[in-house]
Amino acid sequence: MGLIVQLFLNAGVLMLLAHFMPTIKVRSFGTALAVAFIVGILDATVGFLLRLPLNIITLGLLSFLVRLIVTAIVLRIVDYFFRGFVLKNFTAAFILAVCMALVGTIFQNIFY
Repeated sequence: MGLIVQLFLNAGVLMLLAHFMPTIKVRSFGTALAVAFIVGILDATVGFLLRLPLNIITLGLLSFLVRLIVTAIVLRIVDYFFRGFVLKNFTAAFILAVCMALVGTIFQNIFY
């Protein structure tokens, strides 16, 4: 149940930021759900493979920052797969990654 709620929260964050930031464009909530789903899958697989050596190099001291940067990279990768989802630059992807992480953390701390 938590994964489905997290999926909808991430899609909502994506739609909200697309409304306020001109550097992020999302066609519909369905596109936002699909993007959130693919980001979740890629972040769990490819993101893990990208984070592992970076966390080893930094001895885990910068693991939260590494996670945000890798999530932003994954968001930029997903940008190429969806026509209805556009990120104009890496800064927009990083801000989106930060907001998704903050909302997820707040949700976990309140409800779990």
